[in-house]
Amino acid sequence: MSASVEEGPDAHGRYGAYLLFVRWREGAERPSGHLETDYLAFGDTAEAATRPLLHLTLQEVKDHLEGLITRNRESGGA
Repeated sequence: MSASVEEGPDAHGRYGAYLLFVRWREGAERPSGHLETDYLAFGDTAEAATRPLLHLTLQEVKDHLEGLITRNRESGGA
């Protein structure tokens, strides 16, 4: 899991931050896919946008991942 942020600000001057989950298959040499949340926080700088994500509890991160997995399955993803 990675707390990620857009490279540049949006039209309102805000940076959006989201969680990125990389999928690995057992024995694979490279990732087999990824899931990412919608923007979970915004800030005037990349650091300000990312800060709230770094304070999420493990349970909150797990809940986001489980929600992404469920939505991905329901939409026909692997």
